[in-house]
Parts: sequence; C-alpha cells; structure tokens
Amino acid sequence: MSETSSNGSVYELSGPADAPVIVLVHGLGLNRHVWGKYIARLAQRYRVLSYDLYGHGESAPPPGTPSLTTFSEQLFELLDELAIECCSIIGFSLGGMINRRFAMDHPQRLHALVILNSPHEREPEAQELVEQRALDSAAGGPGATLDATIERWFTADFIMQHPEFIATVRDWVLANNPENYALCRQVLAFGVVELIRPQPPIIHPTLIITCEHDSGSTPTMSQAIASEISGAQVIIVPGLRHMGLTENPSFFINALVEFLEELPDVVPKFEE
Repeated sequence: MSETSSNGSVYELSGPADAPVIVLVHGLGLNRHVWGKYIARLAQRYRVLSYDLYGHGESAPPPGTPSLTTFSEQLFELLDELAIECCSIIGFSLGGMINRRFAMDHPQRLHALVILNSPHEREPEAQELVEQRALDSAAGGPGATLDATIERWFTADFIMQHPEFIATVRDWVLANNPENYALCRQVLAFGVVELIRPQPPIIHPTLIITCEHDSGSTPTMSQAIASEISGAQVIIVPGLRHMGLTENPSFFINALVEFLEELPDVVPKFEE
C-alpha cells in the first residue's frame, strides 16, 4: 500500500522492518511500478523503499525548477521522515544520476550505490543530440519523441512480443505533465556535467550495469563512471538496450543480489 510523505512523495515500503534498507529510484518519465519484479525478490531479505520522483507517477510536482539537487533532497527528506539512517540506493538512468548526486551530498547516509543504465560525460555531438531531444520534448510534450524513445529503450523482438507491456510504458510516459517532463529531460541532458570527476569523491561500494546496445548510457560511459569511483564494479549486459532491466530482469536481479550480499557490514564514516 502506498503512502504520501510530507514533501508529497508517494512511496511504498516492503520487506522486513529490521532489515537493511534498499532504495529504488526510477528513470525519466517512469514511476515506482517499473520495479515490481525487483521488489518481489529483494523484499525477501531487505527493507525496500520505492517511490515516485517529483512530478512523476503520483508524487507532487517539484518545488521549483527541477535539478539533480532537487531530487537528491527529495530522497533525503523522505529518508529523514521514515527514520532511515543509512541505505543502499539502486538508480536507473536519471535515477542513477540522482543517487550519485545523493552520494556527493549526503555520503554519511549511504551504504552502497548501484547505477543502472545511467549516462555520463558525452562526446560533443552526442551532447548536442540529447539537448535537442530535450528541446523537442519542451515543444511537443512527452509524446513528441516517444516512438523513437521506445525503439531506443527496447529491442525490436521485445517490442513485437510484449505489446501490452510496451503500451503500459507508453501510458506511464504520456501521463507526465508536459512542462515538468521537459524540465526533467533537461536535467537528464545537462546534469551529467556536475557528476564528472565527482567532488567530494564517491568512495562507497559501487556496482555499475549497462547494456551493450544502450545508445544513451553506453558501456564506455559506465567504464568512465567506474574509473572515477574507487573499486567500482562494471557489468555489461549483452544484446539489450536502455530498458534491459525490464527485458531480462532475472539477470539484473541476480547481479544486484550478489553485489548486495557481498557488501561489508561496516559503513564508511564521513565527517558531518
């Protein structure tokens, strides 16, 4: 059952109340329901918090123009309200940018980091293309580039074999407020700049996963993220595109569980 926090975040908690906490952060245009299969598995051993980002799903609009810091603070306030002192954060795409921002802003509240299919520093031509897509969204709303987005997100076989799920994803994206969607797409386009060579450095245990054919969050980007986080692990999933986590959830879930089970019990200490 979902609840609403004082800052307007709609969230759900699953799993044993006294277990280590895992937070799931979805990507642009999506909502907490993208994690359904993940929650079912992770909640067997962990306390799992899933929530809708500001302006997504059932959560309130962002308080002002959205930024990575806006979303980092949304999570920080939610954790405070739920009296969660420390957690591991799994973030997909935009969520993988938000959890990196959170790691920089509130390192003492983080146990470990998982970054799924998330962008990093782009070549100039690629940066220009991403910025243009953000402008196209502003002009035509979430539907303006949705067909091309679906083709980037999923393999052709999956689109053909799972029309009901594709329709659900389309509905999720189209349900977004056009203005907020465009602004959040600009966060996705421009926000990577503040995550390059992070300061303060991110030193938490980190797992980075992307897919072989993810054109927006490439294997090269994942390797670059890892090169800037000491000890980070990288997994490249063959054959899939951006939404590989929904095409082959078992692969992702097994990798997450293996990583989480090997985490040290001791959380790094940071000065307040």
